[in-house]
Amino acid sequence: MRKLLILGAGTAGTMAANHLRTKLGTDWTITVVDRDRGHHYQPGYLFVPFWMEPERVVRDRVPLLADGVTFVEGQVALVRPEHRRVELADGRVLDYDWLVIASGTRPDPSLVEGMAEALAGKDAVHHFYTLDAATALRDALARFDRGRLLVHVSEMPIKCPVAPLEFVFLVEDHYRKRGIRHQVDITYVTPLDGAFTKPVASEALGGLLKDRSIRLAPDFAAERVDGPGRRLVAYDGRELSFDLLVTVPPNVGQQFVMDSGLGNDAGFVPVDKHTLRSVEHERIFVLGDASDIPTSKAGSVAHFATETFIDNFLAAVDGRPLPNVFDGHANCFIESGRGQAMLLDFNYDTEPLLGSFPAPVVGPMALLKPSRVNHLGKLAFEQIYWRMLLPGHRLPVPTAMSMAGKRRPKE
Repeated sequence: MRKLLILGAGTAGTMAANHLRTKLGTDWTITVVDRDRGHHYQPGYLFVPFWMEPERVVRDRVPLLADGVTFVEGQVALVRPEHRRVELADGRVLDYDWLVIASGTRPDPSLVEGMAEALAGKDAVHHFYTLDAATALRDALARFDRGRLLVHVSEMPIKCPVAPLEFVFLVEDHYRKRGIRHQVDITYVTPLDGAFTKPVASEALGGLLKDRSIRLAPDFAAERVDGPGRRLVAYDGRELSFDLLVTVPPNVGQQFVMDSGLGNDAGFVPVDKHTLRSVEHERIFVLGDASDIPTSKAGSVAHFATETFIDNFLAAVDGRPLPNVFDGHANCFIESGRGQAMLLDFNYDTEPLLGSFPAPVVGPMALLKPSRVNHLGKLAFEQIYWRMLLPGHRLPVPTAMSMAGKRRPKE
C-alpha cells in the first residue's frame, strides 16, 4: 500500500486530496494533516470588519474531504525527507511515500519592532489576516469616527496582495455610508513604489485611490510601530502618525518548514515554478502559499496550480515525464467599494492588463475597471468555493492564462 501524505487542509490541500482520491487506485492511502478541524474561507476575512458574520467563514474540515481520505488532527513538528517521515508535536509519526506540503503562510508581527505588542493591545493597531483579528477590527471600526487612519503593508510577499487595497477602498466606502468620511483621513502605506507591483495595474489602482481622496505613501519600509506614541516609523526616518492603524504584518512560512530545513529565509519551500516539485526532494510537491513561486499568494493560484499538479503527480509516481507546465496564472477580484469590484488576470510573464474576461468584448467581466458584475462575481465565489472548488469539480475558467480580451493601454 502506497502512502500519500498532505500537510495542510486548506484550499490547495483539500483540492489535491479530493482530486487524487478519484484518480489513485485502492493501493493508495491519502492522509491529510492539519492542526485543527476549522476550514476558513479566508476571502471572508476582508468582509468580517464590515458586514460578514464571523461564523459564516468557518466550516468543519472533515466533511469537505472525499470519502476514503483520512484526516489527522495534529500540529506538524518536523519533516524528515531522508526517512520519508513526518513527526507531529504530540509524538506521533506518519510515514509517507510521497509528500505534498500545502501548509500556507502566516502573519508574524514579531518581525517589525513594536508591532506584536501594539496588536496585542487591540486598541489603535489591528490587522485582518486571521478571523480573530478581523473580528476585533470590526469592533474598532464601529468605535472609530474621526482621525487619521493608516492602512499599511509591511513587506511582500503577503497572502492575497490585493487585500490591503480592497480594505482601503471598503473602509473609505464604510465611512462614506456613515456620513462621516470628511472626518476620517485615510492613507495607504506601502513598501512598493506605487499602488501595486506592475505598471498598468499600479496606474489604474493609483488613479482610483486619488479619485476616492485616499492618500498614498509609497516606498515606506516600516522599521517599527510606536504603539503608545501612535506613530509608524520608516527606516529612512519618515514618520506617519495615526489614530487607527490597520497593518498587514510580514507573512512567513510555517515553523515546521523552517525547523525541517526545507524553506528559504522566509520559510517558503523552493520549487520548480512550472512543476511545483521541490528542487531538493523529488518525492515532495508544494502547493498554495507554502512555495516560493514568484506569483501571488492567493486562492486562485492555489486553484490553478493544484489542477496543473494532478497530472504531474500521477506521472511522477509512475516515473514518467511531467506533462503540465504551470504558468503562474492568478485571477483576483479587487473590491473597490460602491458595490463594485475590479478584476486582475495575469501570470509569470504577463502583467495585469485592461480588457474583458473571459471572452473578448462581451466579457462579461471588465479587467482593471470597477463594475457591478465583478462585485457580484466576488460574492458568488463564496458558494462556488464550498460547492465546486473544494470538492474537486473543474470550474469553467482556463487553468492557463489566456490573452483573449486583453489589451495594453492606448492600443
